[in-house]
Amino acid sequence: MLDNISTDNVVDVMAAIGKHARIAADKLASADPASKTAALQEAANVMDNNRADILAANTKDMLRSEKNGLSKPMLDRLKLDDSRIDAIAESLRSIAVMDDPVGSIIAEWDRPNGLHIERVRTPIGVIGVIFESRPNVTADAGALCLKSGNAVILRGGSDSYYSSRAIHDCLVAGLQSAGLDENSIQIVPTTDRAAVGEMLLGLSGNIDVIVPRGGSGLVGRVQREARVPVFAHLEGLCHVYVDATSDIKMACDVVVNSKMRRTGICGSAETLLVDREAANTHLLPIIQALQHAGCEVRGDAEIEILAQNITTATDKDWATEYLDTIISVKLVDGVNGAIDHIRQWSSHHTEAIISEDTGAVEKFMNQVDSAILLHNASTQYADGGEFGMGAEIGIATGKMHARGPVGVEQLCSFKYCVRGNGQVRP
Repeated sequence: MLDNISTDNVVDVMAAIGKHARIAADKLASADPASKTAALQEAANVMDNNRADILAANTKDMLRSEKNGLSKPMLDRLKLDDSRIDAIAESLRSIAVMDDPVGSIIAEWDRPNGLHIERVRTPIGVIGVIFESRPNVTADAGALCLKSGNAVILRGGSDSYYSSRAIHDCLVAGLQSAGLDENSIQIVPTTDRAAVGEMLLGLSGNIDVIVPRGGSGLVGRVQREARVPVFAHLEGLCHVYVDATSDIKMACDVVVNSKMRRTGICGSAETLLVDREAANTHLLPIIQALQHAGCEVRGDAEIEILAQNITTATDKDWATEYLDTIISVKLVDGVNGAIDHIRQWSSHHTEAIISEDTGAVEKFMNQVDSAILLHNASTQYADGGEFGMGAEIGIATGKMHARGPVGVEQLCSFKYCVRGNGQVRP
């Protein structure tokens, strides 16, 4: 057993967590920015000092998950080592020193009647984060929510149970050292799936937004069942289009990195589209580079004729987020063909174009409707940390409120502050 809370008690436990989170959120909304900064800096220090405990907890998770047959990409997401702990601690410090968004003026203007109007950032309130095998989400989500003045309720998967709790302990130590309510960052103390159901119902109005981080099964359930707004992407069906004008070496480097750097993340490329005019120049070097890196290539009939060791691709492949060392490859008629394919199959997460043709690049950027578009750069840059946001709580592919990496600014709403000197409306 990973916890000792019975199913019968889950409703009561979650109700209490929700109430504590709302109280903490009310306090955080007006918390001193220096206190939030200090809490995150101390959490990073505690993480550095407690890394042996975190690694020991992660070893327990890894051994259990390997025994349970967790896939290699998911094991990679779960695994922690010194370099990854360094990265988590550095992310905490990066978020700590960012400008505090709460109370910042987004826009302001004066009306002819003398009213001065300000649009001011304000916290959303209580964020619920449901995630699977990535223990770093504990730190990223906790830090981003704290910095943006939001309380957060974290519910990790059973795979990362011990790792997430070890990291959460560091965050709580930071809150305590800064004199902030330790209920500002809570972690659900049970792996019972009934706890997820309670969060999706909103905990009696105490959760304002849900953010799911995980596979399509988890995200799909959240999007179907949530009774509160959701920031999420269902799948990362990311494409790279290689134009005939692209530099061959650059194309090889970018495609291989987009696919193979970390295959289990949502920004990993799943489909490669190659300009038909580049079939005799670019296609084989890119496919050979992928195969040399250990990637299985699935292609349509044209690809099978032109290259060796190709697995036949079907329509299912164009719709599959592999999260593995597999990529589907197709020839298209220039940038227009690439755009048509992406419109049909993309999940609107991340797409890249490799090209030296300014016109093709601008058409791609203007006509492809995905949250993140890249030119001559790897899709693996689809990450809040790489965007200079410290970290991200998730990638949102919807069009309401937040889109792309969700950082501290996206975790804020806004209000209008109107200042007058006695005006009355005629």
